[in-house]
Amino acid sequence: MTIELKPIRTEADYDEALAEVGRLWGAKSGAPDGDRLDVLATLIEAYETRMHPIDPPDPIEAILFRMEQQGLTRKDLEPLIGTRARVAEVLNRKRGLSIEMIRRLNEKLGISADVLIRPSREDEAA
Repeated sequence: MTIELKPIRTEADYDEALAEVGRLWGAKSGAPDGDRLDVLATLIEAYETRMHPIDPPDPIEAILFRMEQQGLTRKDLEPLIGTRARVAEVLNRKRGLSIEMIRRLNEKLGISADVLIRPSREDEAA
């Protein structure tokens, strides 16, 4: 049983679309079922983006995550942020990131500048 292709407006529509994707999973790209799978995936993504938006990560959380991913220590951040004390201030949310720090973190660690430029969670509460 295939469902009618239509916009996903409710959780019931969403659940139906997910069930149909499960049925179509593995369909060959370019074949009718594969095309149907592509369209459903697009509809599901649009619904999820609208109904369950995900905030970009906090800049400090992003730095800590990247440090964990790459096995970096605070000392490894000194060339990017500054002295040991400066790294501690930034990671403890006592000092914000400067434009130069953002540029270096973006270039060397690959963290999006859009994420780094956001205020940290503690800054937003202040």
